[in-house]
Amino acid sequence: MGMLQAGVIPVTPFQQNCTVLFDTDTKEGVVVDPGGDVEVILQVLKENGIDVKAIWLTHGHIDHAGGADELREALGVKVIGPHKDDLPLLSGLEKQSKMFNVPMAVRNVVPDQWLDDGDTVSFGDHVFEVYHCPGHAPGHVIYFNRKQGFAHLGDVLFSGSIGRTDLPGGDHRQLLDSIRDKVLPLGDQVGFICGHGPGGQIGEERRTNPFLRGI
Repeated sequence: MGMLQAGVIPVTPFQQNCTVLFDTDTKEGVVVDPGGDVEVILQVLKENGIDVKAIWLTHGHIDHAGGADELREALGVKVIGPHKDDLPLLSGLEKQSKMFNVPMAVRNVVPDQWLDDGDTVSFGDHVFEVYHCPGHAPGHVIYFNRKQGFAHLGDVLFSGSIGRTDLPGGDHRQLLDSIRDKVLPLGDQVGFICGHGPGGQIGEERRTNPFLRGI
């Protein structure tokens, strides 16, 4: 097995970071949060020879899950995650599309497997710990590869910001608790990819992110 690598494909009008996690030697991997623009995602996978084993979701908002069912059908793989508390969001993706006036085809999706806090998911030898981090969305999960000190944080924590909590199911205090209790303890040296914008390092956010003061 080779090293764990990550590539980002910005998708949808929300410029969401659809992420391809893959092994540098085997080219086995997973797609995290295919929010839409499925044809673009498929083209990138083909050009890079990625053998997709599963689709992982961090949460059920349209910009992260809107293309999951279409991609599942195209690739013949399972949709895994998030936590079952996001079932109302995932079964209402078509309603979210109308709410946000999103100009793309969206399908509701029910995952093949829900995830709980403390679960692990993997492809090849790359194992990720699952942490349930509600606040931005009730069923939001993050994925942590301890061996390589890397996390995918979805919309929990951004470089210089945090996930919004004014959407249905959002809870600001709960989000801060998730960051304090689940994200920060991963370690200051852990690098991360997030759902929008550039990634970063947890220690840098601990020191400089204005939203984390006092938590």
